[in-house]
Amino acid sequence: MGRLDGKVAIVTGGASGVGEAAAKLFTREGARVVIADVDDANGARVEKEVGKGCFYVRTDMSRSADVAALVQKTVEQCGRLDILFNNAGICIAGPNILDLKEEEFDRQIAINLKGVWLGMKHAIPALLKSGGGAIVNTGSTSGLLGYVGLTGYGASKTGVVGLTRHAAVEFAAKGIRINCICPGAVFTPMSVRLQPHKDVDALKKRNIMSSPMMRLGMPEDMANAALFLASDDAAHITGHIMPVDAGVTASVYRGPGPDTHV
Repeated sequence: MGRLDGKVAIVTGGASGVGEAAAKLFTREGARVVIADVDDANGARVEKEVGKGCFYVRTDMSRSADVAALVQKTVEQCGRLDILFNNAGICIAGPNILDLKEEEFDRQIAINLKGVWLGMKHAIPALLKSGGGAIVNTGSTSGLLGYVGLTGYGASKTGVVGLTRHAAVEFAAKGIRINCICPGAVFTPMSVRLQPHKDVDALKKRNIMSSPMMRLGMPEDMANAALFLASDDAAHITGHIMPVDAGVTASVYRGPGPDTHV
């Protein structure tokens, strides 16, 4: 038996990285998974690779109409909704607070923070109709610590941490658990795109050196944490902010550079 047998899950940002890993893991654990993203090519690829009733829905998480349509289509095709992995996000790294453009700040807030709020706003009524469920939001260590060059991203992820706690308290007595994972450095397509020189080996080395465990963070590590919080194994846990960071937030050690913590 799988840990999510009979469950229906939405995974936002499911076309690559952590979302792709979660979509595949949740399916192996028995869930029927709906992938939400704006990357149509990779969304179709993951849909095909996952199989087993998985389908892709193009969704801009910053648009309320898109998110409402995602939830509606999920319920129409799957009959219910049990899990939301609120994972979609972007990062514009590098500029300090003086150089970061207003539109860059706004875009990160719109997708990373407002998108999480919209995901919960539209998913919670469906979860209530199913008798309850679980929401896992993706934060970041940059929502718990300060880093140079991540003011917009860090602000959005700090908001996700606070939003998780408030929403968890609001719905704790109604059968909906809401928790948050905070990844540290993770080797994903987004982290490669953020690397100025696209040196994959150098990026891996920086990721390894950036934590006390000296371990390369992978999408599967984050997916495993999300699976735990989404499953009945975490039935007594809500409002929890879980760093998944190889010890970064437990230590004063910061490694070679803050830009790896995205």
